[in-house]
Amino acid sequence: MTASHGPAPFDHTVIDHLNAGRATNPHDILGPHQIGGDIVVTAIDPGADTLFALCGDVEHPLDRVAGAVFRGTVPSDTYRLVGRTDDGGHWMYDDAFRFAPTLTDDDIHYIAEGSHMSLWRALGATVMAHSGVSGTRFAVWAPDAQQVSVIGDFNSWDMRRHPMVRRGAGVWEIFVPGAAEGARYKYTVVGADGVHREKADPVGFGAQHPPETASVIRNIAQYDWTDGAWMDKRAALQGRTAPMSIYEVHLGSWRRRYDQGGRPLSYRELAVELIDYVRDMGFTHIELMPVSEFPFDGSWGYQPVGLFAPTIRFGLPDEFRAMIEAAHNAGLGVLIDWVPGHFPTDAHGLANFDGTALYEHADPREGFHQDWNTLIYNYGRTEVQNFLVANAVYWLEEYHIDGLRVDAVASMLYRDYSRKEGEWVPNKDGGRENYEAIGFLQRMNIESYGRVPGAMTVAEESTSFPKVSAPVDHGGLGFGYKWNMGWMNDTLRYMEKDPIYRGYDHHLMTFGIDYAFSENFILPISHDEVVHGKGSMLEKMPGNRWEKFANLRAYYGFMWTHPGKKLLFMGCELAQGHEWNHDAQLDWDALHDPAHAGIQRLIRDLNHIYRDVPALHVLDCMPEGFEWIDGGNTRDSVFTYLRRGAPEDAPVVVAVNMTPVERGDFRIGVPEAGHWREILNTDADIYGGENRGNLGGVTADDIAWNGRDHSICVTLPPLSAVVFQIARH
Repeated sequence: MTASHGPAPFDHTVIDHLNAGRATNPHDILGPHQIGGDIVVTAIDPGADTLFALCGDVEHPLDRVAGAVFRGTVPSDTYRLVGRTDDGGHWMYDDAFRFAPTLTDDDIHYIAEGSHMSLWRALGATVMAHSGVSGTRFAVWAPDAQQVSVIGDFNSWDMRRHPMVRRGAGVWEIFVPGAAEGARYKYTVVGADGVHREKADPVGFGAQHPPETASVIRNIAQYDWTDGAWMDKRAALQGRTAPMSIYEVHLGSWRRRYDQGGRPLSYRELAVELIDYVRDMGFTHIELMPVSEFPFDGSWGYQPVGLFAPTIRFGLPDEFRAMIEAAHNAGLGVLIDWVPGHFPTDAHGLANFDGTALYEHADPREGFHQDWNTLIYNYGRTEVQNFLVANAVYWLEEYHIDGLRVDAVASMLYRDYSRKEGEWVPNKDGGRENYEAIGFLQRMNIESYGRVPGAMTVAEESTSFPKVSAPVDHGGLGFGYKWNMGWMNDTLRYMEKDPIYRGYDHHLMTFGIDYAFSENFILPISHDEVVHGKGSMLEKMPGNRWEKFANLRAYYGFMWTHPGKKLLFMGCELAQGHEWNHDAQLDWDALHDPAHAGIQRLIRDLNHIYRDVPALHVLDCMPEGFEWIDGGNTRDSVFTYLRRGAPEDAPVVVAVNMTPVERGDFRIGVPEAGHWREILNTDADIYGGENRGNLGGVTADDIAWNGRDHSICVTLPPLSAVVFQIARH
């Protein structure tokens, strides 16, 4: 309760501000105040004809001052308000303005400093009990706003009822008794320009189903996790020596219920069906396209508005947690695509939040993405950087996410990204590097790895920016892994060519090794490769129907035996014949065709071999793990190479024939004498091939070949990858 030395009569300006919802210091006016020897309560209730303060069992009338403002003397500062209408209506509620703010001085200090790594525990809508009363604390950062109110289901969406108090660091706060789980809300922000804007909560934990735009109170404070065994061991399962094979998923189109209007699966359904499928297919991880709330389905989540809210499209936050938990208990890690590179201009979002360019740059040369018609975060602003870094930590801590794949990193690193001369602002040294974004990414990685043991980060970075996956203290950006976009582009260009011409572009398949160990790479065949007219993976392949399938099998064999972790977008394992369509499910019916089912079985077996054979993964990120046997056979378009693991691990020899010509009696130099088992042949009939091969294995001859003392003589089926491993007892 606030003490005053004497009654301070309201002037007309104060009354007008209260009735207009423009009170800038509401706790100085509203609620109980000690005036002389009396407790005086001032309240605002736009719906009441009369208003009372209930102390114990006695109602004490409050006098109408003007408009919706009432005032009166009460015997106690513990009371409830009772509103009545002349036609007999009545309601009772706790007065928000008898509760003091709850954010601590430390919260305010760390927010001002830009170092509040648990920002979501201070800002947003926090369900709590205050002085024994249940409700929700709302807090939002809007430093240049003239006034902020919270509006929602709990106050008839009336901005006059709950004006917020301005704290330090540009934070506005209020505790609203009775505001509970599931209630919708927004902030009404009177901007620096005097304009009223209704904004969703930047740190809201829930949102309405688009196209509705309100935030929703969600209590995320408690969840009884049962995935401790996974969390304890995941660091080892996500390190450079571990096998990592990632299945990229768009949750809305993996599978649909066409007997129920074509709806997508819920988080709880996905926790069973998706998890069982991915485990059966032998993948080690699932990567979810962005799950942060987003307004437009067609953006696939890459234009998020609610960075702290798992999209309501598939269920509630705890149901999302249940899906993550199910994955962990099935031995699967989960990554999410995280989008700190840009945000949309939707009116309820971050744009012009408090009447100023708060989260974005004011100058469109820095703050507007021409490619995507979106805004760019101001990475150099302390509070904005804190907002984004804390969001990364939030997903890792609150939802047990195992890794963040950071979208569009290149667009952040360069000030001239996709801009012509004169359309960008150089850095302080006159260059194109975005120092502020680089500092943000380094800090995000430091905090993520430092605060969340076992977690990892992955960069989608399409240029040759140095040391993306090197530690920050070694001059790097600090990511754990980087997508190898160069490898993906080159090898797909090669595969699209008629085999008769492939010998002229042999380097497209071999060049990747020249830089394969400069970063910790993931080889990605992502959603970007099967949309926007690029065709499905099967459509990319040349030749007749049989040749298309054989080409694709050979390519997958090459990919899974090439150094680097693996990523495959959903549907590519089915060899579906059309591009991915986010409005429909995958072409599961294709599996009735043995050729499509064969590709699926091949991916399953490739995953299991990759995981079970150390030579194929232990040294994925180290040059000691790979050696060309013959990388220059342009005449035959055959690639032969050696994969090694630790000294005690049996080495593997791979031969990939990229022509539709069978090559019998093909000799390959090998590092050891003995029997070499054929552990995979993409021409096997179970994969849709014609079962040409080596009868399970071959024995090395004492014939020097390819610079080695021993060699094997093998059959290479047309358009195939064949994998051999030395048999050690």
